Amino acid sequence: MKKLHFIISLFVLAIALGCSEDNSTVDLDAIAAPTNISALTTVTQDNTGNVTFLPKGEGVSQYQIYFGDGTTEPANVAPGQTTSHKYAEGVYQAKIIGMTLNGKSTEVTQEVVVSFKSPENLKVVITNDLAVSKKVTVTATADFALFYDVYFGEAGKPDPISANNGASVSYVYEAAGVYKIRVVSKSAAIKTTEYTEDFTVTLVNKPSASAPTPPNRQAADVISIYGSKYTNVPGTNYFPDWGQGGQGSSWAEFDLNGDKMLNYINLSYQGIALADGTTIDVSNMEFIHMDVWTADLAKIETSLISKTNGEKPVVKDLTANQWTSIDIPISAFTSQGLTVADIFQLKFVGTPWAGGSVFIDNIYFYKTPSAAQTIQLPLDFESSTLTYAWTGFGNASFGPIPAAVVVNPDKTGLNVSNKVVKIDKLSGAQVWAGASLNLDAKVDFSKGTKVKVTVWSPKVGAKILYKMEDSTSPKDGNGNPTINVEVEATSTVANAWEVLTFDLTSSASFNTANSYDRVILFPDFGVAGTGSTYYFDDIKQF
Repeated sequence: MKKLHFIISLFVLAIALGCSEDNSTVDLDAIAAPTNISALTTVTQDNTGNVTFLPKGEGVSQYQIYFGDGTTEPANVAPGQTTSHKYAEGVYQAKIIGMTLNGKSTEVTQEVVVSFKSPENLKVVITNDLAVSKKVTVTATADFALFYDVYFGEAGKPDPISANNGASVSYVYEAAGVYKIRVVSKSAAIKTTEYTEDFTVTLVNKPSASAPTPPNRQAADVISIYGSKYTNVPGTNYFPDWGQGGQGSSWAEFDLNGDKMLNYINLSYQGIALADGTTIDVSNMEFIHMDVWTADLAKIETSLISKTNGEKPVVKDLTANQWTSIDIPISAFTSQGLTVADIFQLKFVGTPWAGGSVFIDNIYFYKTPSAAQTIQLPLDFESSTLTYAWTGFGNASFGPIPAAVVVNPDKTGLNVSNKVVKIDKLSGAQVWAGASLNLDAKVDFSKGTKVKVTVWSPKVGAKILYKMEDSTSPKDGNGNPTINVEVEATSTVANAWEVLTFDLTSSASFNTANSYDRVILFPDFGVAGTGSTYYFDDIKQF
């Protein structure tokens, strides 16, 4: 029966492909094994021990369930379907297997408790989600229970949501308020056990995470109004009010664990005013960017205000409970007749009017840099106009280790270029001491997934660790980006230039889809500093 069912699945796939007008083929070998396999198990409250399985998973074409009570043949279950099995009273280890069309499978073992005693010691935890407004999560556990039903108490939605005993179930309400939540814990016994609580469902009215970090840009390519990434226009007033306080609107600078952002409360309209007599010319810029977070506003209207001919608005939609990154072309304002060579104010209007609050960060104008003006791979450090701002780290005693672009001290052999990177691994420096350089553009892997670096080492056998990071990815416990790739190579000559190769594909963490925008070099990795100097040049893909 098992083989027959699998053959039928392949036959159905073949028919589907045959009916398609697209002549492309399907690579069955590329189908990954199923994930997130589980089953919702419910039992009738009649002392019969009749348990129903609803298997769940991702990437599954068929499930098999072994009931764990000595029954040898499994039940074959199609996605979305259920199967039932009658148990004697006891505790069983059922096995749920999810299978794909190419035969790959993932299995999990799940405990099935069949008790003819009613649930006891019911404990229920109900919480508001910290990131999503009006989302409530319920977790219930009880002795002898197999599952529980939750009635969330919202009008017009009488049906419960079921979950396995000890698992969690979530629900998003239409509106905040107080709701009577009822939890019914069930075993195979006729009698159930209940818990009821009047629970206050709340709005999330402030962000729990920072806005995305802006990319690295040259000073000539950005005019920053507010944010910590770039240098802001000095003397700017972020809360001029313009008489809106009398309408219930207010403001604050919200501090999220050291990351500050503007907070306009009950936003009718508020704005930003440059220092008296100050204007900015953004006619050479291409976009205005800002990151906006709200729990309750549907739209935000942004106006640039010119000293010459007034203001023009552009309206953008907002997504509740998450950061919305907005990039408005400057042409959206100039096409309305606005002069943008003398901007002195910005204005924000909320929809609905005075109906909610916004948090705004990273307000800046920018343009796309030309290739000649950007710090990106390949790197040869010969430019007289770019600033290669290498940042050293890891000196145990005195902070950062010295790192800078200098004149090539050894124009011989494989490297006769004029400028190179010098990194001093001072005595006592950490084993992981090194230096990093932010790129102006993410690495383009159509140019290759291997990297060559020309290296000058004072000794043979020094490990050189080459690392790239996505600087905007979430940070780990040490404050380092969690998306990164590291590859090692070892020096084979001393006091001379050689080319070391780093195959990025040799690292399991490497993914060409990642936005790597930082290069890091670790000289003599794994060894404490001894006062040695290392030089690097010509970082190139191939």
